[in-house]
Amino acid sequence: MTDPTPVPAMQNASGTFRPAADQGKRVMAFYGTLRHIPVLQTVLGRVPASDTLAEGTMPDHVVYKVAGGDWPMIAHQPGAQATLLLLTDASAEDVARLSDYELGWGYTLERIAVRLNDGQEIEAEMFMPAPEAMVADGLWSLPDWAQTHGEQAEAEAVEFALLHGHMTPEEITARDGIIGVRATARIAAAKRPADPDRRVEDHVEEKWFRRAYANFFALDEISLKVRRYDGTMGDAMERAALWVGDAVVVLPYDPLRDEVLLVEQFRTPVYVLGDPNPWVWEPVAGLIDAGEAPETAARRETQEEAGLELDRLEKVAGAYSSTGSSTEFLHLYIGIADLSNVDSRGGLEEEGEDIRSRVLSFDALMAEFDAGAFKDLPLVTTLLWLARHRDTLRDSA
Repeated sequence: MTDPTPVPAMQNASGTFRPAADQGKRVMAFYGTLRHIPVLQTVLGRVPASDTLAEGTMPDHVVYKVAGGDWPMIAHQPGAQATLLLLTDASAEDVARLSDYELGWGYTLERIAVRLNDGQEIEAEMFMPAPEAMVADGLWSLPDWAQTHGEQAEAEAVEFALLHGHMTPEEITARDGIIGVRATARIAAAKRPADPDRRVEDHVEEKWFRRAYANFFALDEISLKVRRYDGTMGDAMERAALWVGDAVVVLPYDPLRDEVLLVEQFRTPVYVLGDPNPWVWEPVAGLIDAGEAPETAARRETQEEAGLELDRLEKVAGAYSSTGSSTEFLHLYIGIADLSNVDSRGGLEEEGEDIRSRVLSFDALMAEFDAGAFKDLPLVTTLLWLARHRDTLRDSA
């Protein structure tokens, strides 16, 4: 992550920036994360012209880091001055998009005085926090925040922009957790290797794109053309993609006892399909939280669902669960653990989980597999890997 994009020093109305009076535009000021240009332009859905971005200061104020987090708050402090980023040509649409990003957190849009380089003051608008709801914990640094959180914040801003016009700011903010999960998945996907022989930009044409639904999951609809293998561009086709997030799958295995642990829980999609048995035996599985490493998520989910502390993780594979319908990418593991004392109940009540587990020998598990007892693909995948590498795991135990 590079340092935040620099902006020119604030000039007066006869200088380089476009004043708010032009075409009825408004001057918007930002003291915190929206000073990070990639986040700002993602929220706006446009790239502001360079002569409409500038810096100013807010006299007698300072920007602090909020205790318990790494986001900023601005507070009154005599003699101090807080650095601001100014957007001098904000339209009504810009303000609406910015409101979606800010108002759900309890911020209010207020008029403030901004000091320019020559000492004169102009009026701007800025989203202000409720100071009584926040406790300061040292000064906040934009470069430090951008280095640690900028990439995640930009990816989350993509979804805030997609939800603009479809939900209230409060409804968007209420989905912040799952928005962060999907943002982490978006970042991970962008870092996977590209096709060495085909540039996506040369082989795929988007006709239109829209977010059709968003809650715990999200659904995007798209019309696109894809270049065929004979070199011609194919006809436009309409498709959909279910947004889930990246997930971990862990099959706990005790190589000393040659035993495996499975968990069972009710699965709504299986029920909706009409399957008469929607209680499914599976490995441990769960979504990777915002900013969380897959290995960390694997250990956390195993503790939450099965009450197990893993000795180590053996990587099975990383793969999309259903490339024709879903964005979900699975990180599959065998979790080496002591299964001699396992509680049969697990899951988090606050997440609506009601999970039971059972431990069975590898041979018994394979007998059930051969009899067609299992219908969870991640279980089938990890079990087949375990069958192939079981002797090695037992030799090294």
